[in-house]
Amino acid sequence: MGDWVTIWIGASIGSFLAIVLLATVAFCFSRGFVRWAVGHFAKIVMNDRYPENIWEIVSALTRVSPQKVLENSLRAAEGTAIDRPFGTPRKFLNYDGLLFSPAQLSVLPAPENAEVDMRLTIGPMAKKPLTLEIPLLAGGIGFGVGVTDKTKIAIAKGTAAVGTVTNTGEGGFLPEEREIAKYLIYQYHSATWTKSPEILKQADAIEIRIGQGATAGAATFIPHRDLRGKASQVMHLSDQEYIVIPSRHKEVQKPDGLRKLVDQLRELTEGVPIGVKMCASANMEADLEVAIMAGVDFISMDGGQGGYKGSAPILQDDFGLPTIYAVSRAVRYLQKRGVKDKITLLSGGGYYTPSHCLKALALGVDGVYLGTAMLWGMAHDQVTKAIPWEPPTQFLFYGGHSQKEFDEQEAAKYLEHFFCAFVDEMRIATLALGKTSVREVGVDDLIALDSMTSKVTNIPLAYTPRIPHSPS
Repeated sequence: MGDWVTIWIGASIGSFLAIVLLATVAFCFSRGFVRWAVGHFAKIVMNDRYPENIWEIVSALTRVSPQKVLENSLRAAEGTAIDRPFGTPRKFLNYDGLLFSPAQLSVLPAPENAEVDMRLTIGPMAKKPLTLEIPLLAGGIGFGVGVTDKTKIAIAKGTAAVGTVTNTGEGGFLPEEREIAKYLIYQYHSATWTKSPEILKQADAIEIRIGQGATAGAATFIPHRDLRGKASQVMHLSDQEYIVIPSRHKEVQKPDGLRKLVDQLRELTEGVPIGVKMCASANMEADLEVAIMAGVDFISMDGGQGGYKGSAPILQDDFGLPTIYAVSRAVRYLQKRGVKDKITLLSGGGYYTPSHCLKALALGVDGVYLGTAMLWGMAHDQVTKAIPWEPPTQFLFYGGHSQKEFDEQEAAKYLEHFFCAFVDEMRIATLALGKTSVREVGVDDLIALDSMTSKVTNIPLAYTPRIPHSPS
């Protein structure tokens, strides 16, 4: 009997406390309380001297963005260059200034049941060209220096499912990634790890990394503590304080050194496409000329909106041409040199929608690298495992607190869906242009909305009439 009395008393107390809590919450959200709280706050704000007024923060943030305030606080805390993930938040001119011109009567839309050819061939002049089912590629994201092995395996599975390629990035080589991936581009970086002939011979293409949008051509210094565990073993790292990815390749100390390296890699791999990855600079035509003279099979041009696991904000915000500038100039120069059909042009940096990708193809790009958008897509609702207490990068990036909670099978499925959805929208748009191949989509299918976009891309402004030829 005593136990029942105890239980009854406990339940009664619990019910009473719950009622009190609910009443308190209701009171806090009642109109009277809200009116009192807002009025009390307003009275303080309207009477305190400015040096003591909390509104000083609002006033200050109208002059300096919260992003800059936060990053300056991090600089004050760390005393060294800070690493910002995912690239620059700056807003540059982009593909939003272009629209597609739909087919109507003079050009009819393609039949709704028509097949659309999405294939991409990298290195058409190579001994072993690489043909993909779609013109979208997984960007170079390195194991250890970037993401976890689970993330790399998920990318390998997702890209294999849709017939496209994954890229090793600057990290260590994972045998399981090579085993799972249908196609693999090995990024030949300037560091020392995992570059043996046995590894290089497993690549379907090799991309010599000179620079990229988020880091320009600067060296990268990674604390050894950030690479402990499997990454340290795979990359055969010694126990020095910092691991360095140098700004230069030892084989390319002068521009003509690139030709020798390209020839060596082509001979070693028995003819797979050999390319070069670079950040778009004001001197990009001179850089392209060096690549052309080196005999590369493809060029990966990274615009200033490219992302990275973490690099100095000054490199992200103030180095490298915006992607649409880079694409327009690169296409024109390759056409001028008569090599546009011989050298595959790949573009990366700030591609987040199917329309951005298709507009790049219309301007003359052959394929598009996806990075940040791809990571967010494959993460999907798994981000809830990290937020609100940690950023989602904590289960994607190597060394993250939540990386053990990442489900690579789910991520691979969502990555497959992500690519399929992008391709489906691009297919719909291609048919609406009256075309049945993405390679048929061109500059005549575009119009520009503003004068700057028109000048950069050489696309006519939308208000400029296109006078039809008189019937003969």
